[in-house]
Amino acid sequence: MREVVVSEANIPLSFSDAAASRVKTLIAEEENPALMLRVYITGGGCSGFQYGFTFDEKVNDGDTKIENSGVTLVVDPMSLQYLLGGKVDYTEGLEGARFFVDNPNATTTCGCGASFSV
Repeated sequence: MREVVVSEANIPLSFSDAAASRVKTLIAEEENPALMLRVYITGGGCSGFQYGFTFDEKVNDGDTKIENSGVTLVVDPMSLQYLLGGKVDYTEGLEGARFFVDNPNATTTCGCGASFSV
């Protein structure tokens, strides 16, 4: 099995401290230290592509792992190409609490920030 673990020097996607902290809290609540946050891209949404987040225990062949504060973000190679240079972050505000991607590759986004086009 081939997985890609990136170093600080060549991180293609960053994983904010706020997102890592929230993932750590959620993993503790689930009582499963093997969980990792997986971010992925699917077709759909009002702008063409949309972001997805899920917890996963498995690293697939070719996945990139990005670690912060003892927790891991996992991205498949197909999704990573749309996320290069972006940042996975977490916010709590009037719109609720959510993970989101600050994506420099997105030419347009929807109002809620859950979908984008390139």
